[in-house]
This record gives sequence, structure tokens and C-alpha cells, in this order.
Amino acid sequence: MSSTAIEIQSKRGVWGGGNEPLKASYGKLMMWFFLLSDIFTFTAFLITYGAIRVSYPAYGGEAADFVSSNEYWPIPEMIFDAIPLVHGGHFPLVFVGLMTFILILSSVTMVLAVEAGHRNDRKDVVKWMLWTLLGGITFLSCQAWEWSHFIHGTDEGSMLTYVNSLGNLVSETVYGANLLVNEYGPAPFAQLFFFITGFHGFHVTIGVFLLFLAFYQAAVGVYEERGHYEMIEKIGLYWHFVDLVWVFVFTFFYLI
Repeated sequence: MSSTAIEIQSKRGVWGGGNEPLKASYGKLMMWFFLLSDIFTFTAFLITYGAIRVSYPAYGGEAADFVSSNEYWPIPEMIFDAIPLVHGGHFPLVFVGLMTFILILSSVTMVLAVEAGHRNDRKDVVKWMLWTLLGGITFLSCQAWEWSHFIHGTDEGSMLTYVNSLGNLVSETVYGANLLVNEYGPAPFAQLFFFITGFHGFHVTIGVFLLFLAFYQAAVGVYEERGHYEMIEKIGLYWHFVDLVWVFVFTFFYLI
């Protein structure tokens, strides 16, 4: 190969036809591919939830008169009605609504961090990345509390008839939830709750790690030395995806 051909190929970059097809760099395009594959995964989980959800009848009475049973699907607003430090209160979906607000707010601060990166403003990038990181950590802390409360259950529990791990039909008062039985209703309700919200929480945990890494690198001037803040934008794509998925999880699991 002649020196001229080598020089032309070098200028073309890794794509062989230009280094920004569709005006996206290689790194951003690969992030989009990853997010697309993850969309398929979450979609499959939510479709599975919907299919199992409609296989059970809905509670036929008034929401205020709801009593847990294996015969019908529970009413989410009657299950997720607790908030920290308030014992025995009834606050339908207040806490999970607060969680959702915190996550969406962190997406706003992420946008501001990306915008600051476009201006090569190191100080603002660090500031907004810190707020985004704190938002992610707060969301995970809230989710940990919600899981703990869901697992331990209420003081009263629920009298349920179910098949235990030995295959015997038993009737007893059930407190909280596990993968075999839960006081709130059919076993798949808790199984899907742990699996879907846990899978999303796993993504948030990865996101928090990436946010911390980007925050640290921005603070010590790594991106300033590179001359661009593209990594902030790529992590921003991931974080916006995590926020968007939660909107669908919230809608499917808590509102329907």
C-alpha cells in the first residue's frame, strides 16, 4: 500500500468512511447500540409482567375495603402506602412518587452537566455531576428502604392459604414477602417486584459508579486535558435511559 493510501485511510479513522456517521462518534454510537439492546430486555420483562397481571382478576370492591388474597391481584396504592419514620400511616404512592421525582431531577442535573461540558466549563461540570451523583445515591437509598419494608411487611400481616415449599396446603398469617409467598397477594406479585425493580436498581447502581468515575475525572482535569467532555455525554445517555425506564416501571407496577 502506498504512503498516500495509508495517509487517506488514517484520515478516515476507524469507520473507513468518516469518523462520525450520523454525526455520532464511535463511542456514542456504541452506547446507543447497548441501550437499544437493553430496551428489548426491559420491554420483555414488562410484557411478561402485563401478561401475568391480566391472568389474575382485579379486586372487585372499593379500594378502601381491600383485603389481600391469592385469588386476585393487589391494589398497588394499598400496598405501597408507607413512608419512613411514620408508623402505621396511609400515604398511597407518596414515597415511590418522591423516588421518581428525585430520579427525574437527577436527569435534569445531568443535562446541565452535559451542557457545561459542551462549553468546556470544568467547574460547572463538576458541580452538576455531583448533584446527579447525589440524586442517584438518594434514589438507591430510597429503593433499599422500600425493599426492606416490602420484605418485612405490616404489623398485621395477612391470612393466606398457599402451597408451602414442601408441597403442603397451609393457611397461616403471612408477614412481608419472599419469592414463595407474600402477604400482599399472589406469589408472582412479589417475584416480579423483586426481579423488575431489582434489575432496574442494578442499572442505577452501575450508573452511580459511572457518575462517580466521571465526577472524579472531571474534578482532577482529565477531560480538560483531552480537550472535550464526550464521556460526560455518553454517561448522560445511559443515565437518561435509566430514568426513562423507571417511568415505565413506575407506570406498569405502581399505577396499573
